Amino acid sequence: MLKNKSLLLGVTGSAAAYKTIDLIRRLTEKGASVTVVMTDAAKYFVTPLSLEIASRNKVYTDLFSHPMSHIELPARSDIMVIAPATANIIAKFALGISDDMLSTCLLSFSGKTIIAPSMNWRMYENPSMQNNLKTLKDRGVVQIGPETGNLACGEEGIGRMSDVPDIIQAIESQFAEKDLLNERIIVTAGPTREYIDPVRFLSNRSSGKMGYAIAKAAVKRGAEVTLVSGPSSLHKPRGIKFISADTSLEMLNAVLAELPSATVLIMSAAVSDFMPAEKSEVKIGKSGELILQLKPTLDILHEVGKLGQRPFMIGFAAETGSNVGNAKKKLAEKNLNMIVFNDITEEGSGFDTETNKVIIIDNKKEMELPLLTKDEVADALLDRMAEIKSKIKT
Repeated sequence: MLKNKSLLLGVTGSAAAYKTIDLIRRLTEKGASVTVVMTDAAKYFVTPLSLEIASRNKVYTDLFSHPMSHIELPARSDIMVIAPATANIIAKFALGISDDMLSTCLLSFSGKTIIAPSMNWRMYENPSMQNNLKTLKDRGVVQIGPETGNLACGEEGIGRMSDVPDIIQAIESQFAEKDLLNERIIVTAGPTREYIDPVRFLSNRSSGKMGYAIAKAAVKRGAEVTLVSGPSSLHKPRGIKFISADTSLEMLNAVLAELPSATVLIMSAAVSDFMPAEKSEVKIGKSGELILQLKPTLDILHEVGKLGQRPFMIGFAAETGSNVGNAKKKLAEKNLNMIVFNDITEEGSGFDTETNKVIIIDNKKEMELPLLTKDEVADALLDRMAEIKSKIKT
């Protein structure tokens, strides 16, 4: 989505400026070209050299060292992002003040601008600041954050700059086609835990990365998304309704509760197939052999399929080996609209990887995709879903 996009990044004098190195690195990994413009105050927190190394582009700090750069840089940029955005630069932008390199670039840029505020909570809640932010938002400027938490000054409150993944999600959203505006999508992700006793449980290796990628992709494309997630260490995507579910029964109940208004259900979670027949209410002591009896968990897709009204349903089939036939069998037996098959034994595919190699199967065709990032797989899946749904409507 960001490949070959030109991004103009403004960095201002906030303690959060150190995060811009990671932001630049991740943007360039996604194929974007990043040019940095920084204020004099920003140099107290991060050096121009470090940003130049991260971006592999010249860093601009002085309005007069490079005449006309405040016109030329905005003219060749696809988007402008200010992260961190201090109270000072926000006020200048709202009032049209242009007295340094960054503020003149802001005034010259006519495209979409994103600001990520960072400041003390007293400054952020000041009526003048809120008025400046409203002015900018009324002009179409996108604001991301700030978050509530521990601040650099040692106090706690709202004013902490949004995390890098959230800023990147906001940037990508500006380039995404909003073709899912009328969809309300439930996505399940991650593993479930089936408890043997209060300490021990049965689970699997799922990280939730595929489901989280689908949720983020759907939000960027305009959908209203609920993410029902098993235990995962992943960063919660912004702009979604997040529901935590520990066991398969909790995940089933969460899905059923959200289902009445849903148009699509994407079951990418690795729900446990079995659970202990009995759960001990106390920790089982270590004494000789332990024989564990298992019983099947409730199949969420099967339970949803029994309902009179059901959404467009997409399942996942993670197999060890090229057992595509098993996926096709699930597609028919569970009356799914689509199923995604992947062989978790293939290199770069399966659990806890950044990539996946899948076959997207429906009643009309099979789409075998090459090894892609999970973000790319998510978009391919949503593309096919949108294509099928458009034919159903017509």
